Amino acid sequence: MSLLNLSVQTLRKAADLKEKIAGLEKQLAQILGSSTKSVAPKAPKKKWGMSAAGRAKVAAAQKLRWGKVHAAKPAVKAKPVKKARKKMSAAAKAKISARMKARWAKAKATGKKKL
Repeated sequence: MSLLNLSVQTLRKAADLKEKIAGLEKQLAQILGSSTKSVAPKAPKKKWGMSAAGRAKVAAAQKLRWGKVHAAKPAVKAKPVKKARKKMSAAAKAKISARMKARWAKAKATGKKKL
């Protein structure tokens, strides 16, 4: 039966019974002593599962393994130095500039705004 279907009188009886049960449980706890045990706070867990000496041994073994892997690889060659980019001479710059000015003048004369 749903709580929505119960009448007000039935709900009141249920609430009274619940209060009586709570009161009786309280009396029983006073007579017998507290039935719930107080929980002591637990000590924080250790972060590591092994000793410092054990960790040192593992680290040494790992370094040895990596040393063998890196020793097996050929030495990395130095990258060749890239040549400096060639700079355009002043004469070449002037020549390109003159051509572009002539091109824009021709485009503007025909009414274009883009090349």
